[in-house]
Amino acid sequence: MSDTIAAGRRICLVGASGLVGSAVIEESIGRTDLRIIGVARREVPLPKGARLEILLGDTAEWPVLIEAAHADVLVCALGTTRKAAGSDEAFRAVDHDLVLETARAARLAGIERMILVSSVGADPESGNLYLRTKGEVENALGGLGFARLDILRPGLLRGKREEDRPLERVGQVVAPLADILVFHARLRRFRSIAAVRLAQVILTLSGETASGRFIHEHDSMVEILRGARF
Repeated sequence: MSDTIAAGRRICLVGASGLVGSAVIEESIGRTDLRIIGVARREVPLPKGARLEILLGDTAEWPVLIEAAHADVLVCALGTTRKAAGSDEAFRAVDHDLVLETARAARLAGIERMILVSSVGADPESGNLYLRTKGEVENALGGLGFARLDILRPGLLRGKREEDRPLERVGQVVAPLADILVFHARLRRFRSIAAVRLAQVILTLSGETASGRFIHEHDSMVEILRGARF
């Protein structure tokens, strides 16, 4: 990890109402070295002690709100599912189009660093819509000119979601046992991770200033957490 840590950094968070975004807000409580500015379409329930701004507006207004955040880092935790969205097109409108629109707005606003929550298995050539979309977004972000781009590829995210995802609920029950059984390096990337731990990774990476494009899977995120202080 770099020794150069930005003091008092401002983080523009999109996807603040989701599992990961909520965890980022929770983990920011009591931190004096950073400030969260959320951009959202609706009010976001805030935990006790949270000190942050939430800028509200339709997605068409997000470029203006992102510029108003005066942020150092963009954290994108946007995401839905095909079932929740209702169609392939509606899913891609969020996980592809909105993510890229948000990233472009950040670049126009002068934000040089971005952290994206993607998915293990992301691949633009995948036959799976979800993984293909994630892979396409990763590739497209690489061409936007961020000085630093961190792409997180977590496995199953553990934590309480607002929306009902039956398959994920089952997965969260069996994940701890499955994680114990997965030892091979090529398979460890599929291990689950608690949303709170992913949030800690995000906040740690938000202070990194070394340039480049970095992909973080399970083992990489574990190493980041080992070197972090919480």
